[in-house]
Amino acid sequence: MLRLLLALTLLYLNLQACRGGAESCRQKVSDSRAITEQRVQIPIQNNQLLIFSKTPPEEKIIKHDPFLSLYIIQDTKKFKYPFKINNKLSLGIIGIDSNKALEGKIIKKQLGLESFAKFSKPLSSLSILLNSCCNLEGIVTERGIIEKEYVERFINIKNVSYGDFGIRVYDESSAVVVKESNPFIKSNQLKVGDIILELDAKRVKDSASFMKNILFSSIGSTHNVKIKRDNKIVILRSITQKRVGGGYLDDVYLEFFGLSFDKKLFLIKIEKKAQHFGLKIGDRLLQVNTKDIKGADDIFDKTDKVKNSLNLLFEREHFQFFVKVN
Repeated sequence: MLRLLLALTLLYLNLQACRGGAESCRQKVSDSRAITEQRVQIPIQNNQLLIFSKTPPEEKIIKHDPFLSLYIIQDTKKFKYPFKINNKLSLGIIGIDSNKALEGKIIKKQLGLESFAKFSKPLSSLSILLNSCCNLEGIVTERGIIEKEYVERFINIKNVSYGDFGIRVYDESSAVVVKESNPFIKSNQLKVGDIILELDAKRVKDSASFMKNILFSSIGSTHNVKIKRDNKIVILRSITQKRVGGGYLDDVYLEFFGLSFDKKLFLIKIEKKAQHFGLKIGDRLLQVNTKDIKGADDIFDKTDKVKNSLNLLFEREHFQFFVKVN
């Protein structure tokens, strides 16, 4: 009897969600236990849970996105009224955490894997964004909002990967400008300071949409990029590479060589292609091309104008040694 009553209550809430707005959505979030102290766990189609967590779930993982720290696992409780992605224009957005539901809007779009979106109202670091019909608009993390387009792509693609032209961009006076350029991608013809005008003959409006188009493009695909450089209009060809860093992964040029570091510049991962460098887990990076490195983000500044190779100074058990990568 109790189970029947609970099922009827959930059905009523699901059917009345668009009418009930924030309170109905808050109740659905509560009944589905979508927000816990350590993770967001959203029931989706096919009796699965979409999870955001900074630590891997103990349950069997069906799919994982290390860039966004998203997982899909089986929903053992099989919540009957899963959350859907909102594919239509939203008239309003509701931010829901474990204590409250606030109506607001996204005031800053997600800039690829460089920075997440921002909501107009204060929410706890583990929250979700819904529309008035309780359809998913985004997942709130301590770094910001993972927008619905990224969540939907993760759910739908078979193998998680992102595209990369070897550049990072920003908005400046309604223009999209190249901020950083990876000199070690041979097909990368884009330079710091280039203004991006068009991608595949379509006008580039902002950095967020431009980076999303790159990230969602197929690995190995070829694209025409119209730029303005030194007051000249040029069309360059860019080939989509596989993205190796960003979001919850470190994003410096050295991941391109198969080397990953923590925030204190200790090596935490050495891929097969980097084993010939003779490095070990725990080696600490001190310098790039004789210049001291204070943090992982600082590596970009030391490699912008590099053309052929890098000389890296490491320390291991108080012994310092150089490694050349190219």
